[in-house]
Parts: sequence; C-alpha cells; structure tokens
Amino acid sequence: MKIVKEVIIVVFCLLLIPAAAFLTTAAKQRFADGPSLVFSGGPLEAGALHAGAEPDWSVVSAVSTIELQLLDPPRSRRIWTAEYEGKLYVWSGYMSTAVGRLWKHWPIQAARDGRAVIRIDGVRYERQLIRIQSGDGLDGITAAITSKYPSQTTRAAVEAGDAWLFEAAPRK
Repeated sequence: MKIVKEVIIVVFCLLLIPAAAFLTTAAKQRFADGPSLVFSGGPLEAGALHAGAEPDWSVVSAVSTIELQLLDPPRSRRIWTAEYEGKLYVWSGYMSTAVGRLWKHWPIQAARDGRAVIRIDGVRYERQLIRIQSGDGLDGITAAITSKYPSQTTRAAVEAGDAWLFEAAPRK
C-alpha cells in the first residue's frame, strides 16, 4: 500500500510540471506584444499605425490569420479573417455551445465595445467591430469565409447566433 501511495505522489508531482509550465506561459503571454500561436497576448504595440485611405483588404486572401486586439479588455488573439466587396470581416463560431460560452469571450466583449486594433504584416489598423446578424450580404460573406477556411459558417448559422460575424469597419 505504501508503494502505491508513493507512486501516486510521484505521478502527481510529474503532472504538476507541465501544468505549471502551461499556466506560466499563458500568464506571461498576457503581457507580450501580441498573441502567440496558442495563447492570447497583450496589446498590439509594435508596427506602424496605418493612416490614410482605406486599405485594399484583398491582401488578406494570402494571410491565414490576423492579430486582433480589443481595447476593452486590451487582449489580443490570432483570428481568421476574410474580405468581401472591399470590406474586412472576422467571426467566431460555436457561440451557442457550452465550449463557445466558456472559451470565446472576445465576441461578447466586441459586441459591448467594438473598438479594436488589428495587425497584419506588422501594420496596425484602428477598427470598429460591428456585429452583423442579418442582411443581403450574408451569403457572399459566408461564401468568402468557407472558400478560404474549413469553416461551417453559413447565413443560417449567423442568423441563428451560432456564429457571430463582425465587419472590421474604419473607426470614426
């Protein structure tokens, strides 16, 4: 019985090592300039701030993810994006699932205060995230999304609230 108890203690201690490493890395990344591949990050500070005319967003067709930071709270994450008819869009799936409610806080925060900064190829853009729940453009936007990614985002999913779709519009 004593051996079993000692084995359990050793296994428990060995499991604490990766858990502590994971939590330490996640906490440290919150103060970094931008997200890592896995963890959300701090505010996007590096890179020139775009000024001038609205960019040609078709460049995002060659970019797999962008960095998105909300101003409140000032955390950043990597996110998929698509362009449709000259406008930039971001979205979040699984919003009506238990996993989505536990894991995806940024869409709710963006709906409350949509001020955001995005960074693409080292250039930062001040944006206003505007939630889209219906409209004539949904078929085209969701087609742009599903042609770029293995996403199940459809017009019906957006209208039902399963996916939250945002236009990353210029901030006024």
